[in-house]
Amino acid sequence: MRVLGISGSLRAGSTNSSLLRALGLVAAEPVRVRIYGGLGGLPHFNADLDVEPGLAPVKEWREELAGARAVVISTPEYAHGLPGSLKNALDWVVRSGEFYGKPVAILNASPRGVYAQEGLREVLTTMGARVVTEASVTIPLLGTKMSAEEIAGNGEYAAALGEALRGLVRGAGVGSGEFFQESGAEVTE
Repeated sequence: MRVLGISGSLRAGSTNSSLLRALGLVAAEPVRVRIYGGLGGLPHFNADLDVEPGLAPVKEWREELAGARAVVISTPEYAHGLPGSLKNALDWVVRSGEFYGKPVAILNASPRGVYAQEGLREVLTTMGARVVTEASVTIPLLGTKMSAEEIAGNGEYAAALGEALRGLVRGAGVGSGEFFQESGAEVTE
């Protein structure tokens, strides 16, 4: 089961990106987490440019989404909303519909980031995604600067991520097997 991880942050040291990498580290076969790294390379959305065959970065973005069985998004909150780069990426797939019917989990690295989470849920629901509530969790990492390995090595956080994965797997209709491990999985980016 291929899960696409999307970080709403473009920062190299992003806590949200580390959280997604940690999710990949606790995942076990048949679940594989691939983190999409092209968010910053997408052009500004312009409906006049949304034509076939399409711009190469947009085509790649759509193919990544289409090839995933489920999606996990972890995003910071800026000025009580979604980061512009994430909203831009979502705008590029409104018409093409890659999120339609797709199970999505929302990870939150800050208990204070409620507006972005609510806004993201609203946008995804409007696009026809199935936001899986039981797979959407908050891991309180604000101010910790923990690496993906440290997050995955923390028993409490690893267990919460494992529960999120199980919920996402159920939301994708795959079953309820044990698709997470303590650590050591490979994460592709």
